[in-house]
Amino acid sequence: MPAQNLARLAAVDPVATTLVPMPFKALFLSLALLFLAGCATKPAVSAGPDPSDPGARTSRAEYSSTLGRYTSQRPVAPAAWKKQNEQVAPAPKSGE
Repeated sequence: MPAQNLARLAAVDPVATTLVPMPFKALFLSLALLFLAGCATKPAVSAGPDPSDPGARTSRAEYSSTLGRYTSQRPVAPAAWKKQNEQVAPAPKSGE
């Protein structure tokens, strides 16, 4: 395998030097190495128990209805707006 890689490098190097000028070769190489390092696989870090363990403890699954707290929002007759505004207005400060 290393011999094949060396043969490929020898074949590609003349083409690579014409495509990438010498000052940018180090930058190009470092970017390529960073890209390859990002593709490396790392073991996943999990915060909880191993999901593949059938004996692992889990939290209880509970049912909750999506319509449990439903309230009707049908249109109603208009009410006195001044009274409604006074009900939701903040309390006046003591100095005003």
